[in-house]
Amino acid sequence: MKDKIFNVLQRVGRSFMLPIAILPVAGLLLGLGASFTNETTIATYHLESVLGHGTILNILLTVMNAVANVIFANLHIMFAVGVAIGMAKKEKAVAALAAMISFFVMNSAIGAMIEITNYEARALSGTITQACGITTLQMGVFGGIIVGLGVAALHNKFYNIELPSAISFFAGTRFVPIISTVVYLFVGILLFYVWPVVQNGIYALGDLVTGSGYVGTLIFGLIKRALIPFGLHHVFYMPFWQTAVGGTAEVAGQMVEGGQNIFFAQLANSGEIAHFSADATRYFSGEFIFMIFGLPGAALAMYRTARPEKKKQVGGLLLSAALASMFTGITEPIEFSFLFVAPILFGVQVLLAGSAYMIAHMLNIAVGLTFSGGLIDFFLFGILQGNEKTSWLRVIPVGIIYFFLYYFIFTFLIKKLDLKTPGREDDDEETKLYTKADYKAKQAGASDKDAVSAQIANGLGGKKNISDVDCCATRLRVTVHDGNLVNKAMLQGTGASGVVLRGNSVQVIYGPNVTVVKAHLEDYLETAPNELYTADAADATPAAEVEKPVEATPKKLVKTVTIYSPADGKADDLSTTPDEAFASGMMGSGAVVTPESDTIYAPFDGTIGFIFDTKHAIGFMGDEGLNLLVHVGIDTVKLGGQGFEVLVSAGQKVKKGDPLLKLDLDYLKANAPSIATPVLCTDVDEDKIDVRLVKAGEIKAGEPLFEVDFFE
Repeated sequence: MKDKIFNVLQRVGRSFMLPIAILPVAGLLLGLGASFTNETTIATYHLESVLGHGTILNILLTVMNAVANVIFANLHIMFAVGVAIGMAKKEKAVAALAAMISFFVMNSAIGAMIEITNYEARALSGTITQACGITTLQMGVFGGIIVGLGVAALHNKFYNIELPSAISFFAGTRFVPIISTVVYLFVGILLFYVWPVVQNGIYALGDLVTGSGYVGTLIFGLIKRALIPFGLHHVFYMPFWQTAVGGTAEVAGQMVEGGQNIFFAQLANSGEIAHFSADATRYFSGEFIFMIFGLPGAALAMYRTARPEKKKQVGGLLLSAALASMFTGITEPIEFSFLFVAPILFGVQVLLAGSAYMIAHMLNIAVGLTFSGGLIDFFLFGILQGNEKTSWLRVIPVGIIYFFLYYFIFTFLIKKLDLKTPGREDDDEETKLYTKADYKAKQAGASDKDAVSAQIANGLGGKKNISDVDCCATRLRVTVHDGNLVNKAMLQGTGASGVVLRGNSVQVIYGPNVTVVKAHLEDYLETAPNELYTADAADATPAAEVEKPVEATPKKLVKTVTIYSPADGKADDLSTTPDEAFASGMMGSGAVVTPESDTIYAPFDGTIGFIFDTKHAIGFMGDEGLNLLVHVGIDTVKLGGQGFEVLVSAGQKVKKGDPLLKLDLDYLKANAPSIATPVLCTDVDEDKIDVRLVKAGEIKAGEPLFEVDFFE
């Protein structure tokens, strides 16, 4: 159990690498932009001519600041998508889409609850925010992590789910966004009641700080750093920076509230101040110690303890993260690199960083900041102000001590506990060459789904012969290197109703559940041996035994269902369709209509079962118990939805003659091989159903096209 939890934490940590990779660059942009567009800084150093409003540098720095702020303001959704991608086992693009949808759903549910209950009127200041334009609770990146982990779990469980044939279009990867939406609607409602308790606890802890001297400063530092993963640190520290919670002081005859406000008021009147107030700056002066010195020591420890073959790979990441911490005070890149894979190191970081606040207070260090404790602010508000006013020189020896404390403590714990910090991860799989014995052994222990996928792969000539795998509404579409290795009999033995081979392109007809077949095949191919497959005598599919003729028994007609033309145009027998799979009846029985008008209508009364995402095919569940497919054009899946306008939605009840699709006939004729539109019964049982063409030639929408006789 312990190893399983540890492995999960490692995967979580690795999933953070994608969103974290952008933070160092964003931190540099934000640090430079925030520091050099600060009006107080510009006025203090009389830099209006260089950095003042309207100057070229000011415009550039303002743009940099805005760009970086967009990244930091949307870390929550970046973590939602990034964690989902990192934790998803397969079909990662689907997990990313589901995570983004779930993030919006969860926050919209919270926003709706806020409005319904009028919570904003009684909420504590700073506990309600905007997330991508949605009013919601302030959860920071923790909200994104909740989404990413939950969606990944749902995705890994359901991405290859099989559903009943009537709703099989929604099986596999298409089911993931659906179930995620439903789940996160209720997660949002639940968080509306749970999260305020967390927020209220933060404010209650803040009362311990202000009246407790150096111990209070230590408590403040410990709490602030511990809240970093939750994105709630600013909810905690802003009252100390900007309100009377952080103290009051009279400066130049004016009463000023908040530690940061007091510092800048004293800076503006520095000629009258002998030494800036360390009581005011105790909420941030200690940051220079661990941001400029301490955390770079931790980064060096992680680099030195990385596996030799991964040092080059991890070195760039840790160096950029260390530079971001040193220059701008952005610590998330370093902290998140070990937060989840080695929580004990984050505990050490909280203790050391918290103590740095207290030590800076005890040493009367009074260096202010605008954004965070990096070298830029240290230079502007420490060095340039003089040691007499800020005691900035004391930061250096203390910082050096902290550098070695971080380095040696991190090095000891990483080695002693074999912590999987960046560069020390175990390989997900052993790298080796597979032998035929490995392959046979895998086949022997494979599941039924793996066995079917293995037969599909073999029928396609083996993994090495497969170039690309895709699917449309009903067909598995595969590109192979050598079409001569494709074994149609073997593929039909996997449950396919037909196989179409054109050169190196193979279409295997499975029906609406093809997405599930595709998902299982892709799973199998990831671990299958990369070799060609050629059927030998032992593996060849035996010829079908000659069945003894059975005397036909008379069939009793139960009912007849009429299917009507979905468009004005020309009707003909299905065998005339310019596509082998349709013409041969592999995908079902019916007829074909070549539209001459721009509207497709419902061919009978029923329910819309599915609308393919490229809009070219619609499936129906008829009120008479018959499933129908209208497939507009040949190979129109490749158009990506261009030329089609859908007028209905899945699950909608329709009557014969209701408009379903609008067509751009000129575009379709110019870009598709044919606009011939098969109308198919997809659940044909030849023993119980007989399909008869009623009319051929010119036909109007709503006229009888073919009839389906049902027999006992």
